Amino acid sequence: MTYLDMSREHATELLERMVLIRRFEEKCAEQYSAGKIRGFLHLYVGEEAVAVGALASLRPDDNVVATYREHGHALIRGISPSAVMAEMYGKATGCARGRGGSMHLFSDAGRLFGGNAIVAGGLPIACGLALADLMSKREAVTACFFGDGATDEGAYHEALNLASLWKLPVLFLCENNLYAMGTALERHAAETDLTRIPAAHRIPSEAVDGMDVAAIERTVRYAADLVRDGAGPRFLELRTYRFRAHSMYDAERYRSKDEVAKWMERDPITMFERRLRQQGLIDDTLISQIEERVANVVAAAVDAAEEAPLEPVSNLCRDLYARAPT
Repeated sequence: MTYLDMSREHATELLERMVLIRRFEEKCAEQYSAGKIRGFLHLYVGEEAVAVGALASLRPDDNVVATYREHGHALIRGISPSAVMAEMYGKATGCARGRGGSMHLFSDAGRLFGGNAIVAGGLPIACGLALADLMSKREAVTACFFGDGATDEGAYHEALNLASLWKLPVLFLCENNLYAMGTALERHAAETDLTRIPAAHRIPSEAVDGMDVAAIERTVRYAADLVRDGAGPRFLELRTYRFRAHSMYDAERYRSKDEVAKWMERDPITMFERRLRQQGLIDDTLISQIEERVANVVAAAVDAAEEAPLEPVSNLCRDLYARAPT
């Protein structure tokens, strides 16, 4: 074992997962600009280490609740790139049959309980899932992802309070990319050290370098194990940065190009590649192979989405109403 007790195989897997998210998101931006994808589109470029590191630390039967910037979480949680891309296209083969689009990816099999379009909207849901597991004596962790903007919402404090009071098995994962849409953290939060807020609810918290996939995996695994063993909820602030605008509609006038360029020097993929090279775990040949495999996967996803059918109009009212029990 090398590099923080990480095998070559595992290191390569983490790297390839980050590259998959990056190339998938870049292709989504392309297809959006071409008019193939419509509606809102929030890209995860720059934040790949968070989803990859955190989800590598969870078990398949754990619950995951995400935000509207959740394409990366969906891909890593087992939704096929073809099903995700088809959902972007609004096609019937999408993971939500084309009805949810970019912000509402879902997988029952992957226990991904949706991207959520409402800021902080996923936190109460996470508490509900965790309470259900607790009452049924099911050993599972509910990992709840949210952004720094969610920490201003009432639902955030209500969820933390309830989780602490009832010792719910929730792992709160704050993806702090320093901006709530276009508002900088210091302009929307009186307390900018987000690890201090959970303390008021008696929840242990810690900050992690959100650009270091290995550090994220190690810290999330430790925290998830404590939560799983009945220690109650925990909070991790993952300090990251998005390289692209808030959404494809965003003119991005609230931050400087110099700031973005400075953060891009800490690109999580580039940094991980560099460290693995230093350990002799990867070389140019392996990186080329990864890029080729990912390119083929993304191209196949686009082809499948292009060819997939739209849901027939006859299904317009399907799933709108629940049937009364008989």
